Parts: sequence; C-alpha cells; structure tokens
Amino acid sequence: MTCIRLFFATASLLAAHAAHAVGPYTYNTAGDEVTDTGTGLVWRRCSEGQSWSASTCAGTPATYTHEAALARASSQTGWRLPNAKELASIADKSRSNPAIDTVAFPVTPNNYFWTATPYVGSPADAWLVNFLNGYVSNSYRSLTLHVRLVR
Repeated sequence: MTCIRLFFATASLLAAHAAHAVGPYTYNTAGDEVTDTGTGLVWRRCSEGQSWSASTCAGTPATYTHEAALARASSQTGWRLPNAKELASIADKSRSNPAIDTVAFPVTPNNYFWTATPYVGSPADAWLVNFLNGYVSNSYRSLTLHVRLVR
C-alpha cells in the first residue's frame, strides 16, 4: 500500500513539474504576438497605444470608451476585441499588480480592460477584466478603459 501511495505522489510531482516546465505561451518571430497554447488564441503583447520595441512594450497605453474600443478593434485587420471568457483566460489571479504573465504581456497596466461582451442586465454596460487582480466585472460603456486585441 505504501508503494502505491509513493507511486501516485511521485507521479503527481512529476506531472506538476512537467506542466510548470512547459510555458503556456509561444511567441512569433517579431516578438509582438503571443499564442496561448491552451486556447490557440493569438494576442498582441502590447496594450493598444503601445508598440513592441526590442523586448518590451513602449509608449503609453491608450484608453477608449466601449464603442471606441470596438471601432479600434475593427480598424485593425484580422484583430478583434476579445470576449469576456477569452480576456479572463490570460488573467492570472496568482499574481497581482498586474495579474498577468509580465513576460508574455510586459508593461500591462494594472487596470481595467474592455471585452466585447455586452452586459445583459443593462444595455449601458459591458464586461471588463481588471488586471490589478484578475477579476471580471461590468461597468458603464462610457468609461475609458484599456484594450488588448486578439485573433
């Protein structure tokens, strides 16, 4: 019985180590895009308003109302505003300030980001993700928040 417990404990430790050793993201050659290997989604590494420079995001992240965020996304060929589930998938609640992998997404503001998901309870609201703590909530579409695009 002890042998079986030891086997399962060892197998669990090895599985945990293997999962940690293999990162969840891959990067394109230019370095400005990151692919989430779990979801297959491709993300811009920088928030809108910033640009990829060498190995980080440079410039000041822009903020948009919800309608302006949707317009910005539609003006970027092949890119879109993520839905709430997609954007929440890159939040990391084990981190804070910001609650995101800062290697994959450097210089991410520890603030709110728009999603494309409307809030059904109120047509004046939409869903957002707070990258201070990784939580999802809703607020007025008239607020100006950050944007990260996906494809």
